Amino acid sequence: MREHELMLGSLGAHVVRVRRVEDLDGIDGLVLPGGESSTIDKLARAFALREPLIARIRAGLPVFGTCAGMILLADRIIDGIEGQQTLGGLDVTVRRNAFGRQSESFEADLDIAALGRPPVRVAFIRAPAIEEAGAAVSVLAALPDGRIVAAEQGAILATAFHPEQTGETRFHERFLDRIAQRS
Repeated sequence: MREHELMLGSLGAHVVRVRRVEDLDGIDGLVLPGGESSTIDKLARAFALREPLIARIRAGLPVFGTCAGMILLADRIIDGIEGQQTLGGLDVTVRRNAFGRQSESFEADLDIAALGRPPVRVAFIRAPAIEEAGAAVSVLAALPDGRIVAAEQGAILATAFHPEQTGETRFHERFLDRIAQRS
């Protein structure tokens, strides 16, 4: 999360960490970071954040999910742990750990037309992949084998990778643009 905070701060955003329901008051957007999606899910339920987050997402709050955040935003999940839930909002089916274990993590350059040139340098760390996307979902990036790794729908932006790990700012800029358009 720290990398997201630093990147958003460098782009002029005021960042607040959300740990309790009252922390949601007054926020204009939300980043769901990487990490362990099942743990984030359990914590959201334990701290009574799950339902308020779902309500805010459904109400159009701009949200950017990276890696585990993409899993949390998916409407459907494959290979989740027993009882794992998502917040939903993105009409996709996501497979957890689609690229294997931590030791199989990698960096790649992706051509993403919506972000222009040059290619985007990103890090895949135990990353998910979108296996199916609904008609309302815009696919931003897919790998040569067809696995979808970045998508958006309405106010939701999701990536299977970590642009914040490589210093790539364009996804965070896109997220901030969504917030500005909503204001």
